[in-house]
Amino acid sequence: MNLLYNIIVYSVIGGIRFVALFNKKLSIFVKGRNAIFSTLAAKLAPKDEVIWFHSASLGEFEQGIPIIEKLKAHHPNYKILVTFFSPSGYEVRKNYPLADCVSYLPFDTPKNAQKFIASLNIKLAIFIKYEFWPNFLKALKQNQIPTILVSGIFRNNQLFFKAYGGFYRNSLQSFNHFFVQNQLSKDLLNNIGITAVSLSGDTRFDRVFSITKQAKKLDFIAAFTKDKMTLVAGSTWPEDEEILMNYINNFASDKEKFILAPHNIKEAGIKQLINSCQKTSCCYSDPKKDSQAQVLVIDSIGLLTSVYGYATIAYVGGGFNKSGIHNILEPASYGLPIIIGPNYEKFNEAKALIQLGACTTIADKKAFNTAYLNLIDNAETIPRKGALSKTYILKNIGATDKIYTFIKSQLNLK
Repeated sequence: MNLLYNIIVYSVIGGIRFVALFNKKLSIFVKGRNAIFSTLAAKLAPKDEVIWFHSASLGEFEQGIPIIEKLKAHHPNYKILVTFFSPSGYEVRKNYPLADCVSYLPFDTPKNAQKFIASLNIKLAIFIKYEFWPNFLKALKQNQIPTILVSGIFRNNQLFFKAYGGFYRNSLQSFNHFFVQNQLSKDLLNNIGITAVSLSGDTRFDRVFSITKQAKKLDFIAAFTKDKMTLVAGSTWPEDEEILMNYINNFASDKEKFILAPHNIKEAGIKQLINSCQKTSCCYSDPKKDSQAQVLVIDSIGLLTSVYGYATIAYVGGGFNKSGIHNILEPASYGLPIIIGPNYEKFNEAKALIQLGACTTIADKKAFNTAYLNLIDNAETIPRKGALSKTYILKNIGATDKIYTFIKSQLNLK
């Protein structure tokens, strides 16, 4: 099976390299891997004690940040290596200040894995959520490098739990410990004989809670929202915006304010959104923006997390797309009632918040109007649902400390 896997890997690499000749995104994916080993050699000396964090992309990396921050704060002598599989993660975080080196992960061939491990003095390898590369895991085990998975989540339909998944099950034996998000993941691993598993929860809660505590003060947003019922709609797509604009244009009163932060902030999309609005509106980047307008469009990146701090109610976009809703934990950390679209099944936190009554799911314009009016027309509903959101976050923070305690024991840190 190992031979077959390697044949498939080499075949896929060949296919990717060919298609990359005609595809810009894949070209970035391939070219980014050309300088991996020279980058490692330039930034990490052979004697440097390295803690390696690997994540598939940007979302998974966010789950590793609280652990990196803790290690850097208490053990700055260790060098932090961060690797990504995808360009979307690497391009955004290639200058992450707490990492001593940020790189792509080489393709999972035996030669690459052995060269990668041999070129570094890795003291601990940390994989985030998923990403199981058999040749790299094999090399880590052969070199007796402690390896852990954090914020892991497993499902019944994964290959590890199929009758024909023995090769992938064997790869899991390379891990010294698994820190998983839920009881199902723990049970699935236990059922295939893996017992070094801790139910730690998800480090995203720690990350989001920390971010909201460090939110920026935004004077214009404070002036815009002052004394008004404010809906902040984050990471919206056209399908979300159509529903929101239907309410804003036809039903909103002068006592309400709306802040829309589109997922795509390209000029054409922002212009179309502003043109669809029949109320007074402005863009955040406009030097002449008016705090007396009723609708504000956030056309700058990096503000949404802080903007949620000025909301009365949150709407989280993406629920009408295949990929599903965006980050629901940020508004929950501020203690807000939340409204989302119907595609949330892959997101345990959304299901939990819905079950608690902190979050409402809607399927169309009429359902949004009903859900939103139920909130603003009942004075006690907003603080009650918001408190449920906040309590949910507070009950789920702490995964970072559990993982950090284990890391200290593995590395004999004090």
